[in-house]
Amino acid sequence: MSRAARSGARQRLVLVTGPSGAGRSTAINVFEDLGFEAIDNLPLGLLERLFSGPASDRPMVLGLDVRNRDFSQLALLAALDGLQANPSLAPELLYLDCALPELQRRFSATRRRHPLAPGETAVDGIRREQDLLEPIRERADILIDTSDLSPHMLRRQIERWFAPQGGQRLGLTVQSFSYKRGLPLGADMVIDCRFLRNPYWQADLRRLDGCDPAVAAHIAGDSRFAPFFERTRDLVLMLLPAYLEEGRSHFSLGFGCTGGQHRSVFAAERLAEALAQAGWQVSIRHRELDRQARLGRQSASEARDKD
Repeated sequence: MSRAARSGARQRLVLVTGPSGAGRSTAINVFEDLGFEAIDNLPLGLLERLFSGPASDRPMVLGLDVRNRDFSQLALLAALDGLQANPSLAPELLYLDCALPELQRRFSATRRRHPLAPGETAVDGIRREQDLLEPIRERADILIDTSDLSPHMLRRQIERWFAPQGGQRLGLTVQSFSYKRGLPLGADMVIDCRFLRNPYWQADLRRLDGCDPAVAAHIAGDSRFAPFFERTRDLVLMLLPAYLEEGRSHFSLGFGCTGGQHRSVFAAERLAEALAQAGWQVSIRHRELDRQARLGRQSASEARDKD
């Protein structure tokens, strides 16, 4: 019996996925260098058999992408649910994202055919794959955008998350979202910001977002914001060491508002800043703003294609 099984510890398991060309192979190599047992492009049907025995002492990383012979949205999501239900495993989903123009450039530079469009242009395959992976992207525990990252920079990002210095083993994600599009999957804690003063009803602020100073000042001017934020910050700072002692490797907190553009964005930014100042390693995501940016990039790309 392994030491992990005897002690009741859970085996760390990282699933790496994302669009083709986003850097999955590079990431797998980095994990191997960090001491992980690595398996790339494993058929999903073999996952249950792979973890049917006792937990291993060694952490494992699995690379999953659309080339898997039984890959599908439902199959991967079902596999993730099964792994999360396994008491001997501590699974995390790492999603490597990349903007369409950069993916197109990478395929053009390597002259590779896209696996989802062998007889079409790479752009056709990239768009098809992005649509296929969107529900999986929403389940990510950690998201790294590799659009502007060199292989060396990607290595540093992975090392920061999965081999942190000083013994800290808890990575944090703070995100904003819109209640109209549902709760963020995988969130450990969700906080509703809809009681705060809404900048949407201010004409000059409507098209801005919570990162804008004018919007930030409008929300911070609500007399309820300061006590709300201070108590939320103190609660999270009290809980994080307990999660760390429990052996958790990741904690995700979501701030929600009506449109996911103003109040939740501002609250997420403020909390991420406070946690970083307290010495925690934090990743911040704005689900609706990211979605709008992706749609804008796709529209611009389609317009260029028509030209």
